[in-house]
Amino acid sequence: MNACNLTAAITALANTIACGLKTEEISLLSSLFMQLGDTLATIAAQRALCGAREKE
Repeated sequence: MNACNLTAAITALANTIACGLKTEEISLLSSLFMQLGDTLATIAAQRALCGAREKE
C-alpha cells in the first residue's frame, strides 16, 4: 500500500468511526489513540537504543 492509499484509508476509517459518535466521544477516542501512538513510539525508541547498546 502506498502512502496516498494509506492516508485515504485512515481518513475513511476516521470518518466512519466519527459518524456514530458524539463530539466528546470522538475527543476521548482521539486522546486514546494519541496515547497509544506515543507509547508505541517510546517502545520502539527504547528497543532501538537497547539494540544499539547490545551491538557495542
